Amino acid sequence: MAGPFVATLLTSPQGRKLDPSLVDSLRNAWGGGGALWLAADEAAEFTFPVMPDNHPQVWDDLQKLGVDLVVQQADNRKKKMLLADMDSTMIQQECIDELADEAGVGAHVADITARAMNGELDFNAALVERVGLLAGLDANVIHHVLATRITYMPGGAELVATMKANGAYTTLVSGGFTTFTHQVARHLGFDENRANSLMIDAGKLTGHVALPILGRQAKVDALVDISNRLGLPETDVMAVGDGANDLGMLTRAGTGVALHAKPAVAAQCDVRINHGDLTALLYIQGYSKAEFIRNN
Repeated sequence: MAGPFVATLLTSPQGRKLDPSLVDSLRNAWGGGGALWLAADEAAEFTFPVMPDNHPQVWDDLQKLGVDLVVQQADNRKKKMLLADMDSTMIQQECIDELADEAGVGAHVADITARAMNGELDFNAALVERVGLLAGLDANVIHHVLATRITYMPGGAELVATMKANGAYTTLVSGGFTTFTHQVARHLGFDENRANSLMIDAGKLTGHVALPILGRQAKVDALVDISNRLGLPETDVMAVGDGANDLGMLTRAGTGVALHAKPAVAAQCDVRINHGDLTALLYIQGYSKAEFIRNN
């Protein structure tokens, strides 16, 4: 990978503990140019010419200090398309786990979900098994869960609004369910959403999901289909997710971001955000906090 490169250091917006001396120390060690502060005490970047051999060790050391480090090629950082997972990415919950809790099988389903998201189980088979445990649940529970259990990941509204204001197309693509993605997409302002459909009969969940299941490959297909439709190269796509079913789109997109991801997922991604929130995806594109937009 040829330079020049840009290093972005960022931390939790709640903690705001990015020390200027830390930024300057790394900048000097890597022969970087002057530091540009994107947000005081929270995010800064600098350019440098050659990828250093100690990059992995520096990343590990900064993680212990609560600081994320993202190193990219300096060119083409601002993306023209956002492809985002929903559960544990744009929202803070796993919707199927919340439904299962209402059905009295929460702990069992949550265990299956965790194993599937870490790549220990086949996603499609795990989804079929979990949905089967919801058979007979009143469909109105979906609206109850949406109203009382679902909370949004910090920074999501700013991420979507800012990228859209700068000409990007935004898509929410989930291995979850359309009954949730429709509302989440509308609330956050996504242009499009794709997900699985829960089968309902006589006001009850049947325990089945409509086929074909939207899993790992379907997320890759969404990336390809939508970028082709928009006439964009895949290098212009930023994808974000946390689970094993996101790996296909994360590794194929121009920038794939593992956000607070499962260990098996983070290990396969170059861009990992463990301390920042969704605004980190703006910082690594070079947006300053003063440029953030929030429409809702």
